[in-house]
Amino acid sequence: MLVVDTSALLKRYLAEQHRDEVVEIMDSESVWCASLLAVTEARIALCRIVDEQMLGEALGHLEADAAHLTLVPVDDMCLTRAAEIGCATGVRTLDALHLAAADRLPRPIKFLTLDHNQRSAAEALNFEVVLLS
Repeated sequence: MLVVDTSALLKRYLAEQHRDEVVEIMDSESVWCASLLAVTEARIALCRIVDEQMLGEALGHLEADAAHLTLVPVDDMCLTRAAEIGCATGVRTLDALHLAAADRLPRPIKFLTLDHNQRSAAEALNFEVVLLS
């Protein structure tokens, strides 16, 4: 099972470094998961950084991928766990929420991210971290 962080998810839609690697890794896995927050966060980021002519296409690709993702809700249980993770590891709130959502899933978990700050926290949760840098 591959858990995709927002930083990695966005690379699928942007012509940037690591795009091909992210696409290859995601396409090699049959089950993709993310927090429901990741789709919202990606949608907002695309609206901020993609020019208006390309935005519709990028959002369409995101929606297609969102239909393939197993989305973990961000509910009271997730919020409580995120606070525990954040306090224990020092990661930011959004990172803690993504990690808390992933922590609800059965193991083994591969956690795909481009965020170095999440690495040690994800490893502490016994995730196999796929960190592109």
